[in-house]
Amino acid sequence: MSPKVINELKTKWNQIENSKISRFLLYISLAFVMVVTMISNVIPEKLDVSLNSIAEDDIQSPYRVVNPRETNAKEAQAAASVPDEYVEKENVVLDQVVYIEKLFNQILELQSEKSEESETKTERDPKKEEDTPETDDKSITTTKQQIAELRNGLPEFISKGINDDSLITFLNASKADISMAKDVASSTIKTVMNDKITVEQINGKKKEVAPFIENAFISDSVKPALADITGSAITSNYTFDAETTKKLREEAVANTDPVWIREGEIIVEKGSQITSDALYKLELVGLLKESFSPYPYIGLGILVLLITAFLIYFLRDLIGEKKKENINLIIYILMFSITLILMKITSLLSIYYPSVAFIVPVALGTMMIKMLIDEQTAIISSIVFAICGSLIFNENATSPFNFAIGIYVLTSSLAGVLFLGKRNVKSKILKTGFFVSLINSIVVLLILSLTNGQFELLSLSWQVGYALFSGFLSAVLTLGLLPFFEAGFGILTSMKLVELSSPNHPLLRKLLMETPGTYHHSVVVANLAEAACESIGANGLLARVGSYYHDLGKTKRPHFFIENQMNIENPHDKISPQLSKTIIIAHPYDGAEMLAEYNLPTEIIDIAEQHHGTTLLKYFYHKAMQQSDKQIEESDFRYPGPKPQTKEIAIISISDSVEAAVRSIAKPTPTKIESLVRKIVADRLEDGQFNECSITLKELETVTVSICQTLNGMFHSRIEYPEEIHKKKVSQA
Repeated sequence: MSPKVINELKTKWNQIENSKISRFLLYISLAFVMVVTMISNVIPEKLDVSLNSIAEDDIQSPYRVVNPRETNAKEAQAAASVPDEYVEKENVVLDQVVYIEKLFNQILELQSEKSEESETKTERDPKKEEDTPETDDKSITTTKQQIAELRNGLPEFISKGINDDSLITFLNASKADISMAKDVASSTIKTVMNDKITVEQINGKKKEVAPFIENAFISDSVKPALADITGSAITSNYTFDAETTKKLREEAVANTDPVWIREGEIIVEKGSQITSDALYKLELVGLLKESFSPYPYIGLGILVLLITAFLIYFLRDLIGEKKKENINLIIYILMFSITLILMKITSLLSIYYPSVAFIVPVALGTMMIKMLIDEQTAIISSIVFAICGSLIFNENATSPFNFAIGIYVLTSSLAGVLFLGKRNVKSKILKTGFFVSLINSIVVLLILSLTNGQFELLSLSWQVGYALFSGFLSAVLTLGLLPFFEAGFGILTSMKLVELSSPNHPLLRKLLMETPGTYHHSVVVANLAEAACESIGANGLLARVGSYYHDLGKTKRPHFFIENQMNIENPHDKISPQLSKTIIIAHPYDGAEMLAEYNLPTEIIDIAEQHHGTTLLKYFYHKAMQQSDKQIEESDFRYPGPKPQTKEIAIISISDSVEAAVRSIAKPTPTKIESLVRKIVADRLEDGQFNECSITLKELETVTVSICQTLNGMFHSRIEYPEEIHKKKVSQA
């Protein structure tokens, strides 16, 4: 296959790899890995049990749910415990006394009417001594009418309680007895009804009337009738309040706490018979085979969706790098998947050996992510690993999340990130593994201590041992996997940069032998750029190594660059400014081609290609303006770019210009150096050279201070020794 075809295939593959569809599929694969590794941990356990069967093990509730049956019974009991509420009737006693007094007054009136009729008949027939049968019938009729009249004047409940004989007794009684009876009845009613009387107490209170009547000073012949009439007036003065009672019972029900089947509660003990109540509880918590609940699957879907959305939002910063848009995302998903798979394998082992959970080498993922991507992504991943781990390791937990393991995974992951340091050097991986082991063991002791010390010494030693081995295993796996990722994805790591910084590299040897002035210039630029990058948290090692190679293109025409013109005439004096411009402008792109031929990393090639951005060759532009009568465009004397795309390239471009400019100062002083550096930075900023990278004004100020400090160290003043003073005097003489 021809190179042209191969290049076309590579181009097509890059287009497919970096397309939005590919990115979408990568995120889908990320979600898929999470679902596959965690779905078995949310599937509810199902038991094949039946009524009256014997439980082979303790059956615990996996969730906290309300028991409706017992809650309803508890609410009913609370409502029943609320007593009936009563309300006191106003003026009931007075009304009863009025009715009875009215009755006796009416009896007196009827007696008076009867007496008047008798006197009238006597006046008409005084000789008549005895009534005829017809007269007797009229008397009976009159009595019935009187009784009916008396009853009509009373409320129904009093009228029903009085016998006709009692009324007849008082119709025939003397006025003195009637008057006395009225007073006795009134006082008795007041006395008996002075207490609160409910409907249920009426009959009992009526019985209390008899003793009062017996002790009254009244004829014995009317006492039974008086007791009957007085008792009929006794009624309830304290009635049931239905509305208040209902409200109080509703409040009692509302204040009743529900009956919970708590998480981890033993529903059936081992060896016990499964009763109907236990079977009902097992159904409530979803442990019976017949029951199906979609909620665990919905919950897992929501969790995965939230984590994926969070990672999409955060990992958007990994997209946009030229030629490698999705490489970092692919690396991240691979490391994420490897870490989850390792956690899943460990969790399956922990079902049989719970202590094995602490051997999970989760620090592997965060260390690899930090070394291959960046520290911030590794820290965020620690949180995600902790969430996923707490669900994956829930096999021996009663709740969906095992928070103890979640804390362990979080601290182990963060320890791997923090102890690795800013400079990702391979020699620090084993040291980091040692510190991770130490942190792991401390966290295990912390977790066990919070369980109130309920552990055995043998179990403790195993758990601490697994935690110690986890850190060592993470370091070994990191060392083993790192070369595969570096080679497979062409990743520029610290180890690779250290290798490229060796003076024995063919290109650096070429630079030293053919352009010693440029080599020295590159070394000084490297010192300036590395210190400046580290002052703002950028990659100082990348800046140093990139500075070594940034002017490699000058080896094609070394004598056209002033630092290599030692004791020779400047060739630019003999050629036109346009030709000089062409030669000078070519060197970044010549260097990029040479670096590409030697398969150096893209980051180094970008530094060589972008370190001049689109700056103007002022010297040759002004020279051309002086030699020409026509107007010359600035764009003809500008580098074609691109402008610096990263902070490291921007700092190298500043350091490159500063180093060249400082060499032109006759007697550099701190003030002169600072003034020159600030002028160069301001010119670059005004020219828009930093518009395509993320460096800030605050970071530019920090870079300026760092470069000035480094230059002051290089050009510090020193004392003159006696021999030098003597030589100066001789030369002056």
